[in-house]
Amino acid sequence: MTIAVFLVVLLSFMALGMPIAFALMVSGIAMMIQLDYFDAQLLAQNMIAGADNFPLMAVPFFMLAGELMNAGGLSQRIVKLAVSLVGHLRGGLGYVAIGTAVVLASLSGSAIADTAALAALLVPMMRGNGYGLRPSSALIAAGGIIGPIIPPSLPFIIFGVATNTSITKLFFAGIVPGLLMGLCLVLLWRWTTGREAVMPSPPQPWSARVAALREAGWALLLPVIIIGGLRGGLFTPTEAAVVAAVYALVVSLFVYRELKPAALLPLLISASKTTAVVLFLCAAALVTAYMITLANLPGQIAALLGPLLHFPKLLMLAIVVLLLLVGTAMDLTPTILILAPVLMPVVVKAGIDPVYFGVMFVMVGVVGLLTPPVGSVLNVVCGVTHIRMEDIIPGVLPYVVAYTGLIGLFILFPQLITVPARWLY
Repeated sequence: MTIAVFLVVLLSFMALGMPIAFALMVSGIAMMIQLDYFDAQLLAQNMIAGADNFPLMAVPFFMLAGELMNAGGLSQRIVKLAVSLVGHLRGGLGYVAIGTAVVLASLSGSAIADTAALAALLVPMMRGNGYGLRPSSALIAAGGIIGPIIPPSLPFIIFGVATNTSITKLFFAGIVPGLLMGLCLVLLWRWTTGREAVMPSPPQPWSARVAALREAGWALLLPVIIIGGLRGGLFTPTEAAVVAAVYALVVSLFVYRELKPAALLPLLISASKTTAVVLFLCAAALVTAYMITLANLPGQIAALLGPLLHFPKLLMLAIVVLLLLVGTAMDLTPTILILAPVLMPVVVKAGIDPVYFGVMFVMVGVVGLLTPPVGSVLNVVCGVTHIRMEDIIPGVLPYVVAYTGLIGLFILFPQLITVPARWLY
């Protein structure tokens, strides 16, 4: 009965257009009433506790770091370096987009921020060199969702907080899957451009490539600092976010000098608005999570999935299908906050590695960012490039299929994630 109350109230208010954070809070109150446990003070305490969490302090700093990198010239110099290295190949600007997506993923950790930067910088360049608007926009969208997989990753931080999983281990476990996602894009783009008549640009001299590498050196040093600091135990993921923000600020102001002090206030406001949305979601989700625990929903779901508990791969397949369906209608952050605490006890009971499950959860969730009707990344690309949603969807579908195939490979061979994660950590 409690599961029905939770789902009916949540989905009904979402269908009416209520913001997800408020729908979560209302569904939590509905469960309180159904269990005869309503207490306004308990509601307030849980909301405060949901936002008052030390690891969540990483969210505003990574948000700010992403804003600073886009405004301060770090992203542009990475694009320039990639163009100098592979821009002369057939389909070279596509490889530039993929390479830049992978590097930007190691800087900001936000699919929305990475996609917006890639679309603004590269789609006009690709259009000017004869590439079609649909394949260009689709590739940018598919590359943008690598951002939450390669560390640093905001969804991994939220998942770690929601399920009490090591964020540092999640970071290292995401490196290989993120690189394999980039490889999928390379292979698919190579197959796509084999039939294109776009002529590649002439190769740049090595002096230009060295100059581009020198200019991008400060930007490329940031992921080395973050990963090296985490690996060496110099700082936690939360402290890494502060390091990233301060580093991006110093490089943007004093090295590249593209960011003026007067432009800092709009960047701070933008990062604050995005942070407020995420933290309010976390606050509202803890009310629901508290009632879910009190009502023993994980135990009820474990009973429903009982026949699959002795078959971990079948259980993961069932969860992946569920998450793919949910991802078409819900954004990644609320999906994590709603489903991760419910499913984690089930997968632990089945003997599945929590870190492996976290990577799979987020990876399936980011694929949902490419699927309508929600498709946050699709909406960003459509807004920046002025392409219609119905035009970009056919171009994105091959990438969705490729990513889904990669997820299937991870289900069959979990060692592709767990073994490199243990070695890196």
